[in-house]
Amino acid sequence: MNIYSQKQIWKLALSLLAILIGVASLFITGRLVKELKEEERKKIELWAQATKQLVSSSSQGDFSLAITVISENTNIPVILVDECDSILETRNMKFFSSADSLILSKHNTIKHEPYSLKKDSLIVKQGEKLIYSYKKFLRKNLREIRKGGDEPIEINFVGDKQWIYYKDSELLNNLRYYPIYQLLFITVFVFVGYMVFSSARKSEQNQVWAGMAKETAHQIATPLSSLMAWIELIKHNDNNDMVFEMQKDLKRLETIADRFSKIGSKPKLESHNIVLIVEKSIKYLKSRLSQNTEFILNNKNEQLFASVNKTLLEWVIENICKNAVDAMQGKGKISISVLENISEIQIIIKDTGKGIDKILINDIFKPGVTSKARGWGLGLSLSKRIIEDYHTGKLYIKESNLKDGTSFAISLPKKSQTT
Repeated sequence: MNIYSQKQIWKLALSLLAILIGVASLFITGRLVKELKEEERKKIELWAQATKQLVSSSSQGDFSLAITVISENTNIPVILVDECDSILETRNMKFFSSADSLILSKHNTIKHEPYSLKKDSLIVKQGEKLIYSYKKFLRKNLREIRKGGDEPIEINFVGDKQWIYYKDSELLNNLRYYPIYQLLFITVFVFVGYMVFSSARKSEQNQVWAGMAKETAHQIATPLSSLMAWIELIKHNDNNDMVFEMQKDLKRLETIADRFSKIGSKPKLESHNIVLIVEKSIKYLKSRLSQNTEFILNNKNEQLFASVNKTLLEWVIENICKNAVDAMQGKGKISISVLENISEIQIIIKDTGKGIDKILINDIFKPGVTSKARGWGLGLSLSKRIIEDYHTGKLYIKESNLKDGTSFAISLPKKSQTT
């Protein structure tokens, strides 16, 4: 519980830190965008003054500064219109590709050579089409700029007025969306990192499970051999009752060893009647658990077959039922229903216990997570691995609350009786 709580706190702390970084990035970038936008406005105002100077001044004088100011605007898109809303000049309005520019160049050349019109009529048509499309492109951008809300800059001449419309440069637009790209990149990086570490951790856990299971099976095998030898000796003294009880325990030890030996290696799956497996598990549990625990089996069909490993499935059912008895403190009802649909068979195990804490419910199948004061938290983790990794099924909590207890659901792919 303490380890789990600390893990949740760390997750929450890291999530809050990520949100804080995101908010700070948005705030700082927002300030930079605002400052850059003001700078671009000042540049356009200076550009307007230079344009006015060039247009309204006499032919004498030094216009080098004005020309420099105009030529240095290489990134802010600008459209100059007059009182009749005619577009007089544009700058940095990217529309033509290099191929388009070549066609327009040929088109302008042909226009000054009338004898070539017939020969290069295709180039003329293409050039006229490009010019028409460009005019539509400029009008569309002018409408978008006006809708954007930025006030145009007015240039007053004697008896004439012109307006400069402009929009944000590519640099400003890229900066505005930079935090989103940054957060997206961080998210993808964290997700990929999490998946890599999660996969490595899962692989390591699998190796630990397999090693533990193999070692357990090996350790149990030694006393099993000894017990079998003692039984043979006792048989000669005609202690049949004692032999019978010892044989039952010996059989149980063999089953345990067989279960653990299958962990870490792919078990053999065969077609079995799931109802009979459930009935056998209930019969075994009834004789070994508290008499205050009532088992109820609900099934309408007595012939439901699936491809399973019988030994491991019995282990899963026993694990879940023993956890249910612990949750009920030895007194209550365990209802087991065997159901079917088109593609799968479901085993629903419902108890009348105290339910699972909401803090634990999402991690109850992880190794080491348990609601018991004493316990390793391995039973449900092993059960989930058996069902999902070995049987390609599902093991999950169907529902759990303090009043009605907990329902576990085991889903197994269906297999017909004839297969």
